[in-house]
Amino acid sequence: MEKAMIFHRAINEYAYGYDDQTIHLVLQTKHKDAEKVELIYGDPYDFEQKTWNYVTVPVERTGETTTVDYYKAKVKPPNNRMRYGFKLTGYNGEEVFYLERGTFAAPSKEIGDYFCFPYFHPNDEYQAPDWVKDTVWYQIFPERFKNGEPSISPRDAVAWEEGVVTPKSYYGGDLQGVIDGLDYLEDLGINGIYFTPIFKSPSNHKYDTIDYYEIDPHFGDKKTFKRLVEACHSRGIRVMLDAVFNHSGYEFEPFQDVLKNEQASKYKDWFHMHDFPVQTEPKPNYETFGFVSRMPKLNTQNKEVQNYLLDVSKYWVEVFDIDGWRLDVANEVDHRFWRKFRDAVKGVKEDVYIVGEVWHDSMSWLRGDEFDAVMNYPLVDSLIRYIEEQSIDKQTFKERIVHLLHMYPQHVTEHLFNILASHDTARLITQTGDSIDKAKLLYLFQFSYPGSPCIYYGDEIGMVGGEEPESRGCMIWDKERQDLELRTFIQTLIHLRKTETGFSNEATFTFVETSDESLTYQKETTNEQLIFIINPTAEPIRVSDYKGDLLLYSTEDQILNGYGYCVIKQEK
Repeated sequence: MEKAMIFHRAINEYAYGYDDQTIHLVLQTKHKDAEKVELIYGDPYDFEQKTWNYVTVPVERTGETTTVDYYKAKVKPPNNRMRYGFKLTGYNGEEVFYLERGTFAAPSKEIGDYFCFPYFHPNDEYQAPDWVKDTVWYQIFPERFKNGEPSISPRDAVAWEEGVVTPKSYYGGDLQGVIDGLDYLEDLGINGIYFTPIFKSPSNHKYDTIDYYEIDPHFGDKKTFKRLVEACHSRGIRVMLDAVFNHSGYEFEPFQDVLKNEQASKYKDWFHMHDFPVQTEPKPNYETFGFVSRMPKLNTQNKEVQNYLLDVSKYWVEVFDIDGWRLDVANEVDHRFWRKFRDAVKGVKEDVYIVGEVWHDSMSWLRGDEFDAVMNYPLVDSLIRYIEEQSIDKQTFKERIVHLLHMYPQHVTEHLFNILASHDTARLITQTGDSIDKAKLLYLFQFSYPGSPCIYYGDEIGMVGGEEPESRGCMIWDKERQDLELRTFIQTLIHLRKTETGFSNEATFTFVETSDESLTYQKETTNEQLIFIINPTAEPIRVSDYKGDLLLYSTEDQILNGYGYCVIKQEK
């Protein structure tokens, strides 16, 4: 066996407490290098004479790529503590013992050679709200969802859907409009709403906040927002707000004071000022979001800034009973601040959901002391590249998903915020080249994959639009112009997600090898398994004759038409 390819560390995604009794241990090896993997473990103090007492149990292979295999052991540590190692047996009978201090030809007699899980403290482990795993989210860009109170619309707002959407367009969408649309959302089946920012701001997108304690007057007031939250909760719908703590808006009062008083401003250390006088052109001499001079970066290492933002974060939970915070540009804010943020909001409401906007590997934020989840951009990127662009083949796609399933601890994956499109991307139908059939395949995978799925407003009725601002068009309320068949398909997925255990986070996800171009995977529980078959090509595919109940299908025989799908339920 190739010993250099064997890898495990007793931290992060390789060793973690999954629940209050079970520890998961993940080992990585060269692909097809080990015929069998076993875990050796025991209490580090359990000795007879000078012999350590341990047990050996088999370890399941949970994923494979063309280069590596993944194995996962699920054990209850004796007396909440343990030392452990791995025994690998090659196809030629070779045995390798992989321990913290290297590889051995036989089990080491020195307890210090083994990996150590010193003591299992559940409060040190990752914990996230259970309700999230059963939530289907709906993202709303408030200015474009529905105009419920025209009297508070901006003066330059135009009629709904009129003209070309620009970065400065206003149409008058507001919070009352969301209240008016709750019947529609409840009928769709969603049970969580994620709002892009609703706080006072001069823009239509509100990512340049000027008052974190006030609802933007063009959206409504605090009484309206309170009614909205209460109306959502009465229908079993959770509410998550967007927090923009990386930067403020240009008109934010502390920054205006810096502009006015320059170096004498008592707020100069609230921001990252390079020198004075302040200049905005051609490039700002202070740190910003990107190089946008109207979005000065907040100094979250400053105690006054910390206190201000932490008070804001608690205020909306305490007074309005919101259920979650989505954190904008979360990876550019220091870790110490996010740890304080978590303690602050969880201290008010323990099951608040915290989601960070991070577009890359996010393990350093997901250790249990900062975020509950991140937005799962790697998932949608792989899906689009495989099904729409066809820039990666089936094997590459499967390897990316296998890697993603092992990138984080299992319970982290179960809480990830899974999107297909958002206000920061083109709309899903546009991404698929205006193909409803391809979009359905993407939705099917999203709703059967571990995590918490989210629908971008209007995507469920086939709205189109390129990169923002085009993707931020007005919600189409005229049923004659809605794709009602697509909406019904998504309603069905939401229903299956809620009623079929195989669609949920309780079922394990694995790929099934096939000799054709179909993508086949299964979700398995103790009593049943669901077989998912997707045809990502334009050509018909004959699929294997699986026995079971058809839960969802685009054809009734063994031929999957181009971009067809089939879900089969089998009893075990």
